[in-house]
Amino acid sequence: MFWADELLGNRKGDEWVNDAWTPSGIVHMGGLKGPMIHDVLSRILKDKKVKTKYTFGFDDMDPIDGLPQDLHESHEKYMGMPIYIAPGPDGKGTFGEYYSNKMSHLFKLLGIEAEIYLAHEYYKKGIYNDAIKLVLDNSGKVRKVYEEMYKKSISNDWYPFQIICPECGKLGTTKVVGWDGKEVEFVCSEDLVKWAHGCGAEGRISPFNGNGKIPFKVEWAAKWWVFGVTIEGAGKDHASAGGTYDVARKIVKDVFGKDPPLKLPYEFFLSHGRKMSSSKGLGLTGEELLEVLPAELVRFLMIKNHPNRAVEFEPKGTDIIPKLYDDYQKAADAYFEKTDEDLARIFELSQIGEVKKPPSVRFSALAQWVQMPNMSGAIKKENAEEWAKYARVWIEKFAPESEKFVVSESLPELAKELTEQQKNLLKKIAEELDKDWDAEEFQTKIYDLGKELSLKGKETFSAIYLSLIGKDHGPKAAWLILSLDKDFVKKRFNETAVKVEKLNIKDEENTNIEFLKKPEIFSIDLGLFEKHPSISVGVALIKGVRIEKTNPDLEKEKSQFLNSLTGLTTQELGQYPEIVSYRNLYKEMGVDWHSRRPSPEALLRRVALNKGLYTINTAVDAYNLVVMKHRVSIGAFDLDKLEFPTVLRFAGEGEEIHLLGDKEPTAYKEGEIAYFDQNGGFNMDFNYRDAKRTAVTESTKNLYINVDGAYDISPKKVEEVLRDAIEIIIKYCGGELEVFGLEKIH
Repeated sequence: MFWADELLGNRKGDEWVNDAWTPSGIVHMGGLKGPMIHDVLSRILKDKKVKTKYTFGFDDMDPIDGLPQDLHESHEKYMGMPIYIAPGPDGKGTFGEYYSNKMSHLFKLLGIEAEIYLAHEYYKKGIYNDAIKLVLDNSGKVRKVYEEMYKKSISNDWYPFQIICPECGKLGTTKVVGWDGKEVEFVCSEDLVKWAHGCGAEGRISPFNGNGKIPFKVEWAAKWWVFGVTIEGAGKDHASAGGTYDVARKIVKDVFGKDPPLKLPYEFFLSHGRKMSSSKGLGLTGEELLEVLPAELVRFLMIKNHPNRAVEFEPKGTDIIPKLYDDYQKAADAYFEKTDEDLARIFELSQIGEVKKPPSVRFSALAQWVQMPNMSGAIKKENAEEWAKYARVWIEKFAPESEKFVVSESLPELAKELTEQQKNLLKKIAEELDKDWDAEEFQTKIYDLGKELSLKGKETFSAIYLSLIGKDHGPKAAWLILSLDKDFVKKRFNETAVKVEKLNIKDEENTNIEFLKKPEIFSIDLGLFEKHPSISVGVALIKGVRIEKTNPDLEKEKSQFLNSLTGLTTQELGQYPEIVSYRNLYKEMGVDWHSRRPSPEALLRRVALNKGLYTINTAVDAYNLVVMKHRVSIGAFDLDKLEFPTVLRFAGEGEEIHLLGDKEPTAYKEGEIAYFDQNGGFNMDFNYRDAKRTAVTESTKNLYINVDGAYDISPKKVEEVLRDAIEIIIKYCGGELEVFGLEKIH
């Protein structure tokens, strides 16, 4: 049974469903889960003909106790003021209106049918007056609940109420110290809280009709009592044992003498294992989510899992969005074909207005189609124009690099990998292009042509992809070919053999270099190469190492090397072509090399400034000697913590890395060059700093080594440095070399 139907069971009597939110910041997607859960419960009850009211409060009477980063300067003076009084970030209306309007707009888009109320209006209208008097008259009972729940004593001069200071307009800085049945005595303290400063005013004032508010925990119980709320859930941050939710439930029972509403705690959406937060850059905002998902799929995402299950949702660089579309299509099939009742129910409650059958084409296929020319007819035939819009957004903003492709205007350099059989295959395919092909039939024909030439399926289709998009994988080959101009494809396939022969002629510089050619281990992204064709990377895997904290022979070698650098100055560093090469690359990335020194420069700079060298462990200390000797950067990583394949590519917007030694993750800037595995980035800025998760420690058994160069650091130099690094690591840490080679798109 669907979780919401099971939760509601056969409840009796009228129902009042309530939820609330403080409009003080951008709505992240996790902030929509509560409103959606309550909307679904309300919808089910109404479908059962139960008299039901669903209200949603904007708690704009709360004080401003934190600000988005971009408002610190302009709104610092409003800290402590009620949200409904402070001016809006855009200079129009109030702070509360600015963010409330955003949530209200999302409600309309998502079909959330709640009666919205503003807390400050209810206070001003006197709707909470009876509750205010009751809690002030029973302050002792409220204190007792706090003492029982928090296991600590509460001062007798504490009252569950705060006044809006008539002098400075702040709420968060005031404390009520007395109550005579008609007026409260208050103080506006300068140091009551750390985030706001009061004016020091004192006085007496009526607590009613909007002059102040009840604290959140008590206010929550007061609303249940005033409205007669029967259902209200709470997020995990409030619903943990002994938390706000439990306190409010005990207050409504012990102070107001009323049973609490149906209990419904719900878990968060997570990003990288942490609760989503727009202020911390974790997760998407509601608006961003609706750019890549239609409203029905947002509802589907919010309700398809039981509320008590935390859901990891990181769409950037993953296939989680296409999988969600697949799940939605399965739920639609269950609904229309009357199979899986639970899936069908989820689909039904995801709909807004009329039930709509989704397209049958898979979203992943659409994502390929929108990258091909002349596919609008196929998209229209599948009634998938709307989903195609979202597919374009996914490709542009979220898709892994492996899912993106562009048909190259000229023959990609990777086409040099083609064998004679593959070149013959392309000639044969070109001969077939004048026929009127159905895509499915043509796909089979291509496969058969490959078999005739003794090619495996992967070899057959990679020939097509390498010649057209410069990758060894891509969309269905027949669809790709037929989407393109036939003359263009014929010309490309027929010219490939001649041009490949020219590309295969090795230049003198690269002669005798041992190339890696293991894309299952490492590759350089083609888009990166097209912008920085001088880049080359050496990769090695060393297994069975024994890493120690120090080694006396290594320490001696370090000392001897440092002595050889006596007299080195920081000015000299800028004269080395290797250092200049890294600085130039950093400039191209938009990174200030003064604040983020390339690793060879950073190490040598410490020597020049007589700061000595760090002692990390025998692996890191050993290869650092090679870094300084050659002035070429080297990275070492725990092989067992990596998930292959790895790739050197540009970082995307929103991607982040938890750097070794840092408490919080660091966001990449779009366009920074970094190494990534299937779990994300493991270094940044071309071996500037490394991730905590892949750090080499004394417990590391297997190593992944890379050496990178660009501009005046030639591939030959990279290979030389890699060999020196392997030699010194094995000298001091043991182990056996299993993989060695240079990766360069040449």
